Order: sequence, then structure tokens, then C-alpha cells
Amino acid sequence: MKKYTLMFVLALIMMPFASQAQDIFTKFSDNPDVTYVSIKPKMFQMLAKMDINTDDPESKEYISMVNSITSFKMISTGNKSISDDVAKWVKSRKSSLEELMVVKDDGMNMTFYVQEGRDSDHVSEFLMFVDGLGAITKDMDVNMNGKKREFETIVVSLTGDINLNQISKLTQKMGIPGGKHLENTNKK
Repeated sequence: MKKYTLMFVLALIMMPFASQAQDIFTKFSDNPDVTYVSIKPKMFQMLAKMDINTDDPESKEYISMVNSITSFKMISTGNKSISDDVAKWVKSRKSSLEELMVVKDDGMNMTFYVQEGRDSDHVSEFLMFVDGLGAITKDMDVNMNGKKREFETIVVSLTGDINLNQISKLTQKMGIPGGKHLENTNKK
């Protein structure tokens, strides 16, 4: 009986840490220093129903891929404190994810993580973490709502039954940095 009581108390103590680690997107969704994007399954269903040429094999692949996604969330920020929180969150997730690839270029670090899916070509989660963008974007005029915005950190999470061979196409279509690097990985 004492064993179960101890386990229950430990679970209660760890609960705030677990909820903080799982809720980084909600935590910063309303922060004015963050660009936040969350696409719900209904939007993916609507995208899949768009008037697309279904005779085209690439269009069929796109529709299939879009139908398999259950969640898309993204945070980008230039705020150092928020960037540090996001980096800690990603670090806390590393044990449940497999590192797929790391790209380092001119002070920028881009890391791709996946959580294994139903087979070797599918993942249930795809996480991309980009840090150090300030070195690359400092001379760019990035405007958000009429304001110049500096980006230091971006984190993107996709969940669903995601075909890893198609993920680079999706990231490129959505204009997310790193899609070209993923395409190179899939060709190996």
C-alpha cells in the first residue's frame, strides 16, 4: 500500500513539470513577442477537399498527406527568454523522440526529430527546432502586421500518420525553412 501511495505522490509532484513540457504552444500562443500558428484537423480536411486535379499523382500524394495530419503548431520568436523556454521544452522532449537530422549553418542550428509511427516510412510526430536565426535574418526586413520582426527561434510540430517521404514537400509548400534539407535526407 505504501508503494502505491509513494507512486501517487510522485506523480502529483511531477504533474506540473509534465504539463509545462507538453503545453509550450498554449503557453505562448497569446504572447505579443510570438508568432503562433495552429492548424486544426478540420482545416486539413478542407484543404484536402480543394479543387485539385486528382488525375495528377503528385496531387493525390498531397491529398493523402494532408488527410493524415491531425495537428500543425508553430511558434517563432525573437525574444531571448522565450527562445530559452522553447529550447528547454525541446530538450525535455528529446527522450521520447528520435533525432533525424541536424543542420548547422552560419550560427543557425536546425534539428529535426520524429516519433516512430506504424512503420519505418511513417512517423506519429515530426518536430523541427530552429535556433540562431538572428545571425541569418538580422539584415532581412521581416514584416509582421506592419512591424519589423526579428526571428531567433522557430519550433514546428506536426502530428498524425505522417509519411516521412512526403514531409519535405509539405514543409516547402508551407514555406517552412528546412524543407530542402529534408528532401536531401529522403533521397539517401
